[in-house]
Amino acid sequence: MTVDVTETINQTVHPAFQLVRQHHVEALDILVSEYKHKVTGAVHYHLATDYDENVFLVAFRTQPMDSKGTAHILEHTALCGSEKFPVRDPFFLMIRRSLNTFMNAFTAADWTAYPFATQNKKDFQNLLSVYLDAAFAANLNPLDFAQEGIRVELEDDQPVYKGVVFNEMKGAMSSPSDQLYHQLAEHLFPQTTYHYNSGGDPKDIPDLTYEQLVDFYKSHYHPSNAVFMTFGNLSAYELQEQFETLALNKFKPGKTLYSTPEKRLSAPIEVTETYAVDGDELTDKTYHVLGWLLPQASDIKLRLGMRLVEGILLEDSASPLRHYLETCGYAQSTGPFMGVDDSNFEMTFYCAVQGSNPEHAQTFKEGVLNILQEVASKPVESKLIEAILHQIELHQREIGGDGTPYGLSLILNGLSSAIHHNDPIHVWDVDSAIEQVREELKDPMWLSSLIQTYLLDNPHRVQLTLVPDAEKSLKDEQAEKARLAKLAETLSEADRKQILENTEALKQRQNMEDDLDLLPKVGLEDVPEELHIVQGQLREIICNNLDTPLNLYHAGTNGIYYQQVLIQIPDEIINSPYFNLLSVLMGEVGAGEYGYLELQQLQTAVSGGLGMGASLRSKVNDKGRISAWLTLTTKSLVNKFDAIHLLKLAFEQLRFDEKSRIIELLQQRKTRWHSRISGSGHSYAMQTASRNMSALARRDYHTTGLGALNWMTDLVSKIEKDEAEYHRLIDELKLIHRKLLQAPKQFLLVCEEHQTERLLEEIQEVWNKLAVDQTQAELTQVKFEDNNADEAWLIQSNVQFCASAYQAVEVSHPDAAPLMVLAAYLRNGFLHSAIREKGGAYGGGASYDGNACSFRFYSYRDPRLAETFNDFDSSLNWLFNAEQKPHQLEEAILGLVASMDKPGSPAGEAITACYALLHERTPAFRKILRQRILQTTFDDLKRVVNIYLTGQKPVRAVVAPFAKRDELVQLGFEIKQVK
Repeated sequence: MTVDVTETINQTVHPAFQLVRQHHVEALDILVSEYKHKVTGAVHYHLATDYDENVFLVAFRTQPMDSKGTAHILEHTALCGSEKFPVRDPFFLMIRRSLNTFMNAFTAADWTAYPFATQNKKDFQNLLSVYLDAAFAANLNPLDFAQEGIRVELEDDQPVYKGVVFNEMKGAMSSPSDQLYHQLAEHLFPQTTYHYNSGGDPKDIPDLTYEQLVDFYKSHYHPSNAVFMTFGNLSAYELQEQFETLALNKFKPGKTLYSTPEKRLSAPIEVTETYAVDGDELTDKTYHVLGWLLPQASDIKLRLGMRLVEGILLEDSASPLRHYLETCGYAQSTGPFMGVDDSNFEMTFYCAVQGSNPEHAQTFKEGVLNILQEVASKPVESKLIEAILHQIELHQREIGGDGTPYGLSLILNGLSSAIHHNDPIHVWDVDSAIEQVREELKDPMWLSSLIQTYLLDNPHRVQLTLVPDAEKSLKDEQAEKARLAKLAETLSEADRKQILENTEALKQRQNMEDDLDLLPKVGLEDVPEELHIVQGQLREIICNNLDTPLNLYHAGTNGIYYQQVLIQIPDEIINSPYFNLLSVLMGEVGAGEYGYLELQQLQTAVSGGLGMGASLRSKVNDKGRISAWLTLTTKSLVNKFDAIHLLKLAFEQLRFDEKSRIIELLQQRKTRWHSRISGSGHSYAMQTASRNMSALARRDYHTTGLGALNWMTDLVSKIEKDEAEYHRLIDELKLIHRKLLQAPKQFLLVCEEHQTERLLEEIQEVWNKLAVDQTQAELTQVKFEDNNADEAWLIQSNVQFCASAYQAVEVSHPDAAPLMVLAAYLRNGFLHSAIREKGGAYGGGASYDGNACSFRFYSYRDPRLAETFNDFDSSLNWLFNAEQKPHQLEEAILGLVASMDKPGSPAGEAITACYALLHERTPAFRKILRQRILQTTFDDLKRVVNIYLTGQKPVRAVVAPFAKRDELVQLGFEIKQVK
């Protein structure tokens, strides 16, 4: 219900603000209040709940009209010191002096946002003061612009480009999917801000000047152009008191930016662009994509109608357009983005394939348009519409918070609407929009007419064919070198002297000791005494006439239940490279009497999907053993008990007779795996470096590492060509499946208390009769190599990812806690400055991994190689030889405790608690580990360094561009490459 508020409403409103309206979102049980600042017009949306985790976000409308990265570099530079906090790096310093559950900043296509979350009220006030001052009173030191954005330095008397964002975007733009998006956007948006790369294109970033950055800040970072959003149990009044006194009272009315409609194409266009691929094999590496520009996202009825259209066309493999794209025969997988994007001022619709060839462009376009024509020519079946509406309701009701805080997820969902001067309440309360849509759905051709109008008859359509170019990386590198060479020719002696002076000034600033007393902080005294752990009940159900444990957790799930089956994985299965492939099939191929298309439709209609995964940990006391559980998962609204039946059916009667579908799924997995590598290079580097330090680390490297991707590539090639190889694969998968059916089981149920008994009855009735073939047979044995050579994996990238790993202890060992603190201590005190600020990498640090039983150093999107490994070593010298201060230890401990205490969603916390018990991480164990962290001393840090690191030879690993091969060979790395 929405209330238009008048002066007579009986409530306290801050005198600087006007209450515009209030709306209670029943599905979320949240009261949304919209306020407007009387002087500047700044908007404040407050989402009032009883959650202790309070969230703050301020966002600005930022509309760059070039690809110099102005908005992105400003986001970084604004966090490098402000009027009240004139320290060099308040953002990263506050991360260490806080119990935050989230701190970050985002640059989107047309907005920039600064969010944080914390459960501690004192911490909230501290962070709020720093964030408000950074946003509205940033210092914007030119040396910080040089560090974070772009600068020229001299190396061997020749100019080179440096800068954190410059290197970050070199890494980001080496991803084919990023190149695909931005090249499509250039054509789909001919004139507006979306035509440009707000993050910055590496070839354009050097054109940005400091003066342009400052001008952009002055024109965009004003309260009149700002949206505030808050979530939690703090009152809007006390929040607005802080907004007013800390920032807004200094401002007069300013300019508010508005988005403008894009100039419309009069006819569809077709374009071909290229992306970089290192290597001569260019077959099956082309992307085909169609993009349509739709009306403004402010039309909530059309917005939801197009979401229904997306569902009808693309929701699952039985949906007609997705089915066509998955089975077309000229591509290996659907593309990296599909469906409606309603985050911009005007909506877009995409469909794409990858792993194709250029000559299929016409076939792709005609095939897609034929499917659209066929669907648009007749009414959509009502049962399909209801299935998509079910998915929308499920998504709306589900309380998240296991990755991004729940409140922040809600805020970000509504932010785009607020930025574009639309109504975010329509996004948060989708029920009212569904009512409008249901009225339209009385016309059986309504959805069909949307497809006809906005996809078939819409002339603003772009077809992009993105083809691989083996010379593009070299051309880009040569273009940058040519530009620098031209710059070198024009540099006078005075210019060179100025560059050297600027370089020295930046070095001095980076080495400057900040006065930390200028910043607020929380301390160990603010840490809660107890670790909050959700408690469940151990119940039993009958499964195949056996009493079987069921872990029951009651939680506020907003009318959704989460049901899982937990199967203890036999040791012989864990190391099989085929085991991971089974999870690709479950729920995606047919089961029992249902073919895969029917099973897909059933899942959409009655559940939030069916999943199979593995929860793996090193044994707490033995790094040579693995604690392994298979997880079968589903979730649904409480009136949809069919999901429980479907989960059992999909696993128990998994079909292996759909050959073309199985090959198709494995091909998709391989293709998508390839496309994600460059975004996770640091993870692969750390995995490679620590690959032999525990049984689980060895298993993960050989079954989920880059070598496993090569194995998968070979496997797919073999089974496509050789019938015997295909049947060998199927026989192996069938045997694994049979052994898992035979293995010991437990169950997990998370629901609201009043739902319990009915759900327990259903689970027992469904699982009491499980068909288990008791035939015994031996799996193919796998033997892993114990090669500890330094490895370098070559991938398509423009930057490096470095890692160095030392053997460490199991997580139950008393030294595990000091090693955790040591990692945070070295990151905060030395590595962040050396690798990111001075070295130019986007990130770097250290970590103790209790599963790999290793201590690891790493860098992310790093322009350097040997120098980074030297910095890893130098961090240990710094620990022993530089002056160490008490606050550094406290900050390292605070960060770890904040991470341990971070809340999840109600269901997520219950599932985490259950999994912890399965892996012997009992509440007592977790509390002891937390206490050991809190009691760690500086002497403990020196002691564990001397025991586990000093004098030990680390294993090094790098994920790097192909062009670095020779340099890596000289550094002693064994070279491998992704196929």
